[in-house]
Amino acid sequence: MRKISSVIAALLAAAMLCSCSAESAEDTSADYVPEEETEAQTLTIDDPEYYTRFKGQNISINVYNWGEYICTGADEGTLNVNAEFTALTGIKVNYTNYATNEELYAKLKGGGAFYDIIIPSDYMINKMIKEKMVQKLDYDNIPNFKYIMPNFRNLEYDPDNEYSVPYTWGTVGIIYDETMIDIPPEEIDWDILWNEDYLDNILMFDNPRDAFAIAEIKNGFSLNTEDSDELIKAAEDLKAQKRIVQAYVMDEIFDKMGAGDALIAPYYAGDALTIMDENDSLNFVVPKSGTNLFVDAMCIPTSSKQKEAAEMYINFMCEPDIAYANIDYICYSTPNSAAYDKLDEDVRTNPVSYPDQDFIGEKTTVFVNLSDEANLQMQTLWTEMKSAEDENANTWIMPVFLIACIVFMIAVQVRRYIKSKKDIF
Repeated sequence: MRKISSVIAALLAAAMLCSCSAESAEDTSADYVPEEETEAQTLTIDDPEYYTRFKGQNISINVYNWGEYICTGADEGTLNVNAEFTALTGIKVNYTNYATNEELYAKLKGGGAFYDIIIPSDYMINKMIKEKMVQKLDYDNIPNFKYIMPNFRNLEYDPDNEYSVPYTWGTVGIIYDETMIDIPPEEIDWDILWNEDYLDNILMFDNPRDAFAIAEIKNGFSLNTEDSDELIKAAEDLKAQKRIVQAYVMDEIFDKMGAGDALIAPYYAGDALTIMDENDSLNFVVPKSGTNLFVDAMCIPTSSKQKEAAEMYINFMCEPDIAYANIDYICYSTPNSAAYDKLDEDVRTNPVSYPDQDFIGEKTTVFVNLSDEANLQMQTLWTEMKSAEDENANTWIMPVFLIACIVFMIAVQVRRYIKSKKDIF
């Protein structure tokens, strides 16, 4: 799955939360004075014996996760989570990425690939449970589930926590260039994404669930509406918006907003904090009319051939040091109590990453799995909208072609006329 906002506090917290590079304590340069020393991340396991039972068996697992959603050790002093798991267990990790819940679903539904671990979002987990695409977990193999906070257990998408273990959570908001958009943060709402003042500088979600949710909230509808007329109205708004949208993106937002190639975009809070760390002109806000609160959780597909090894991987991801390393790197919010306790106070109190309960209760809504009929209508409307975009993008081709044909015909006639005159004389 897929991340969120106050403003001035967000920038300060982003710098702390997303700063994963460790300063060397042994740097002897006379001119170098580190602004802030950061200790290298370490890994302590309470029960290392638990992780030894598959060693020497040449086992591998296939993990399918969101892009930029695990600590890779790319920054100095941080853990390479998958490498640490392999070193501890002897289990090789084959790791690949997807960009949307819908891409994940289509890949699994098609049956062309087999995965042992997936990390979908709440509504998609519920859909996969109903379609028997994920299997029940054996919690005897996941003792670190004890670290999952009570308020992230037994949620509507998996009422008995039989199929999933929460990985991250967050909200959706708007990331924008505050040097170019002179609007007080508290006044920013979703309708800014339809503001023609920002023509060709607006990015939009490239998935129907998130995009429709924004249009639905903008119109005062529930982001879980199944009303056909309301879905049509949301689609009409998205169609009207596409004329001013520069691009529909998912992970591409990192490059575009980080480099200043766009001014405004909706996205997930955790990713927004990461991008803000690259560009200090950016800010992030959760619109005043409300937003989606999401939970991404670890599941095991029914087709998995390494269920126990997959459960070991889930347990490893819940180890306090590993959960902290991941959350410190990706900047999302953690449901893991031990990882949360390791965070700096400024991070734990940052309203972008950890909004207060009143805000969550009053201004956020969790996606539910829509009926097949509503899902089909939304997907159809989305496809029609995107197709219309493609058609509009190419509307210049036919006029230009016709003009070229006319010019060519005129040129041919002129040439014939000139030739006929020469023949006469």
